[in-house]
Amino acid sequence: MTSSTPATALDAAGLARYIDHTLLKPEATQADVAALIAEAVQLGVYSVCVSPSMLPLILPADADLKVAVVCGFPSGKHASSIKAAEAALSVSQGTDEVDMVIDVGAAKAGRFDLIEADISAVRAEIPAPLILKVIIESAALTDDEIVGACRAAVAAGADFVKTSTGFHPAGGATVHAVRLMRETVGDALGVKASGGVRSHADALAMIEAGATRLGVSGSKAVLSGAPVEPSANPAAY
Repeated sequence: MTSSTPATALDAAGLARYIDHTLLKPEATQADVAALIAEAVQLGVYSVCVSPSMLPLILPADADLKVAVVCGFPSGKHASSIKAAEAALSVSQGTDEVDMVIDVGAAKAGRFDLIEADISAVRAEIPAPLILKVIIESAALTDDEIVGACRAAVAAGADFVKTSTGFHPAGGATVHAVRLMRETVGDALGVKASGGVRSHADALAMIEAGATRLGVSGSKAVLSGAPVEPSANPAAY
């Protein structure tokens, strides 16, 4: 699940396939989501990531575009049964991927058993080949807590670990956190860097650190710094 192509070798089209084009503002409207989808198709990104109330989405018939939705967002302070029900509803409405938030307080308390159980409850409602990403809110955690949360995600059968919601005051993704997450999960899971990825340089730094997916709201700005010449690039996991 790691890339063999150096990030610096990615052209704009290759970099776009790492991106979940994201709109999670509370004030977002259906018109905003329609504009998000149109821009996503134009940019050639991997997916759009939206709030569950925006589902179901209407995609162009020929669009090579996945649908991701958040779950237990943004606090993670929901009962596991509620997260599972939210995930199940999203799946029934056509989502391909679910990005769930853990109970960050459980990680701070060292209760990684509770985190594993929480993730497992959501995983049960998302059958393969649908994708489950686990948001650990890395900026609010110590290194040991990041490692513990990532190990819980592996044990519960998640497909990705993800740095951040982008809503926590502690901040978003860092190169250090992404590298630590990659070292912890190895090649078993994808790593998504989200929150604060605003430039082409940011994106490349996260990929070099081990990210295989990027959560980006300003995708056009990020891609504007990439070369446009075609090259052989792996699809993002």
